[in-house]
Order: sequence, then C-alpha cells, then structure tokens
Amino acid sequence: MTRARVQASALTEKLTALGAACIEAPVIRIAPPADGYAALDGAIAELNAYQWLIFTSVNGVEHFFARLHAAGKDTRALGYARVAAIGAATSAALRAFGIRADLVPPEFRAEAVAEELRPLLPPRARILLPRAQEARDVLPDTLRAHGAIVDVVAAYETVPEIEDAAIAQGLASGEIDMVTFTSSSTVKNLVKMLGNITPLQQVKIACIGPVTADTARSFALEPDIVAKEYTIDGLVRSIKEYIQ
Repeated sequence: MTRARVQASALTEKLTALGAACIEAPVIRIAPPADGYAALDGAIAELNAYQWLIFTSVNGVEHFFARLHAAGKDTRALGYARVAAIGAATSAALRAFGIRADLVPPEFRAEAVAEELRPLLPPRARILLPRAQEARDVLPDTLRAHGAIVDVVAAYETVPEIEDAAIAQGLASGEIDMVTFTSSSTVKNLVKMLGNITPLQQVKIACIGPVTADTARSFALEPDIVAKEYTIDGLVRSIKEYIQ
C-alpha cells in the first residue's frame, strides 16, 4: 500500500477481507501547500464571485472546508455557486459537509468533467478549482479553451514520505507479490525511493486508473491491473477479478 498513511487503511481493510496480507508503506504524505494556503484563503474570501466550484479529490474537499471554517465561514458562503465532483468518494466527502454535488461525471477523469461541464457553463463563467499543487492542467486548460475563467489554487500538496525500509525489504525478499498505486505521485516517489525500477519488475503492478497507469509506463513499468472504475472499490474489484 503506497498511498498516504492516513488514507491507506481503507484499501488495506478491503484487501485484507479478501485474504491478502498487506504491508502499508506509504511513499507520500499530504501536506499544506507551499504558499501556506495564501491562494486558497484569497479565493475563499471571494467565493461569491464564482459560478462553479470543482473538487477533484477528497483531500481537496477536506482542505477547502478546513480553510473555510478557519475563516469563520460555513457552507452558506458558497451562495449560489454550483459544485462538481470527480468521483464517488469526492462526492461523499462533500455530502459530509452538507453539500450535494450538482455534477458527478460517470467517468472519473478530468477530460470527462470538462465535457460534462461545458454545456452547463454561462458565458465567461468563473470557476474555482482547489486541488493538489502538482496536479495535471488538462481540466483548467480545457475549460479555458471554451471561454471559462478558471482560478486554480493549491489546497494541499503531496510530498515524499520519509523512506520506509519495509517495502524495499519486502521486494528484495520476494515477500511482496503486488504493489498498488493510487496516484501518479505514488509511482514517482516509490521509484525515487528505490533508486531504480528493477525490484518492481518482479511483482504485479495494480493502478487505480489510466492516468496512474500511464505514469507507471513512463518508468517502463507495465501495469498488470488497471481499475475499470477509478476508485478504491474499483481497484479492489479489479484485483479480485485478476487473482481469481
């Protein structure tokens, strides 16, 4: 399990229930953005200027609302803005804060969100996109190409976790049969931690979706499993289907 420690347990529990012996060795952790939330706080101060808010992850939701509350505001500050969420988990995180997403595209990719959202936007719509500091620019660039004004602000960043010897030892000993990747950053940081891809060429690679899979391929690692539904539950189902 290479995802951030605070989030790894859900995946571990589901795979353990299938009989897997899991080793949690997070290679990333979630941290405040480099600007100390300055951009996010500035956007929150002007929430009434936005017609849409787009959330691409649970982390984005949680950090946004933490800063909203720190500013002495609550969900009423969103006013008449509509909300889009990428993925069922992101939508569920919004519901926990009393917000029901107006749009949850059936495909959990930035490109799909842009296509679903485009016909719903008024001319020169202003959109707030609080997300990971190092995220892809496909979504904002696509929306801007269609005339939207998109403010991208860093709500958090993923940073390399302190090196954990457990995964290196498990790979070297043959104890590990499969490595799961839940984001591009987990791929990049694990390869960096190991120093080379050789240990990973001896095990099965499972990726949460095509973007993560493409990142693995960029390191000459061909995934054995790519989840059809880009969620933790989807990844677990795909692993189950693969091993049966």
